[in-house]
Amino acid sequence: MEKHLLGSFRENYFVKLISLLFIALTIWWVSIYAKGLTEGPQNNAFTLIYPFLSLLGGMIGLFVSRKWGGLKSMLGKSISMFSFGLLAQFFGQAMYAYYIYVADIAVPYPSWEDLGYFGSVIFYILGAVYLIKVVGFKFSFKSIKGKMLSFFIPLIMLEISYIFFLQGYTYDLSNKLKLFLDFGYPLGQAIYVSIAILAYWMSRNFLGGLLRRPLRLIIGVLIFQYLCDFTFLYQASRGTWYVGGINDFMYSVSYFAMTLSLIYIGSIFKKIKES
Repeated sequence: MEKHLLGSFRENYFVKLISLLFIALTIWWVSIYAKGLTEGPQNNAFTLIYPFLSLLGGMIGLFVSRKWGGLKSMLGKSISMFSFGLLAQFFGQAMYAYYIYVADIAVPYPSWEDLGYFGSVIFYILGAVYLIKVVGFKFSFKSIKGKMLSFFIPLIMLEISYIFFLQGYTYDLSNKLKLFLDFGYPLGQAIYVSIAILAYWMSRNFLGGLLRRPLRLIIGVLIFQYLCDFTFLYQASRGTWYVGGINDFMYSVSYFAMTLSLIYIGSIFKKIKES
């Protein structure tokens, strides 16, 4: 049955559409990287076009969620929240393009674009919460295992954030928004990654374990999104970030992978419903 599901997933029209766009963008970015370009028309065009992956992915995700009742069902809510997260990323990217190309601000952080970027963190948390409800997780603080999971997983994520991105951080109390975002991003991402890991752990016996593969993909995407955001923070703080660089390509990968994971979950539940 799992092979049949994978075959149906690969034949999905949306998979083909988003894959062709991503392949074209990847070839484009590799040519930029091979030439060693750090600025210019090719970099600018790539930066302006690749965010449409998140717009397309968000629209596809909402279409998939409608098949499962949209906001009326738990699975529909989960897919919808992840889709809204992709759309929030597109808003952030659009504002980021405005600041760079209209307002002529090289590294716009913090700014209105963070309304979209940080908004996506909130939506991803909600998506993970609804997903964990889909697999029947009932958290109890009376459970020792529950206490350990709820404490140690976020702690590990925050420790990784501190070691790689915030060690030696200079506190600037005059810029409270930047201070909030610098610590709000890792905290929020630690939360949604933690919840997704719990959902994966709980899904091992749910529907014969059919959700384990798409949940692995979602967990991987959320962790990668975490790396994208903090690569930006790291490079921006050290003045090494540039338009059309590795960080922009990383975001394109995360948008593509998130879209695939939402389509994959929808295809699995579709086949389960049909059978």
